[in-house]
Amino acid sequence: MNRPNAGDHAAFYDKYINLVNDEPILETLEKLKTSTYDFLCSLTHEQANYAYAEGKWTIKEVAGHLTDTERTFAYRALAFSRGQGELPGFDENEYVETATFNTRTLQDLAAEFKATREANLYMLRSLTEDQLNIVGVANHASIKVNSIVYIMAGHELHHLNILRERYLL
Repeated sequence: MNRPNAGDHAAFYDKYINLVNDEPILETLEKLKTSTYDFLCSLTHEQANYAYAEGKWTIKEVAGHLTDTERTFAYRALAFSRGQGELPGFDENEYVETATFNTRTLQDLAAEFKATREANLYMLRSLTEDQLNIVGVANHASIKVNSIVYIMAGHELHHLNILRERYLL
């Protein structure tokens, strides 16, 4: 799977793709699956319920958001690779607001993320080069399936960076 070119997706996705190293992307996703799970499980109950400012997400909500977004990106990759041309966007704040992440344990949320990533890896490994080059429209912006795979990893890295910098973990 080749690194996406700038024209393969909307420019606002560059911030995620630029966080991904040059290692094969499926290996990166595999490693992140384990390291993110281990990181989240290492946090205490007090840390899990912490938000760094008023109106910001708790760490549990960040973990739940990672899973919601993982599912959304994977569905986009699946739908486009199977010939569906356009999908709506999603409002991540509304998703978090209507979810019940804060009623769950962080370990449960971490396990759900890990299981979701594992399932998605099976699907991603099955995509052909032709399927990876299919362009669809999500949130009113054109995007190649290949770009979505990199965005999955970059989005996760983005939030891990926020957890380290703003939540001081």
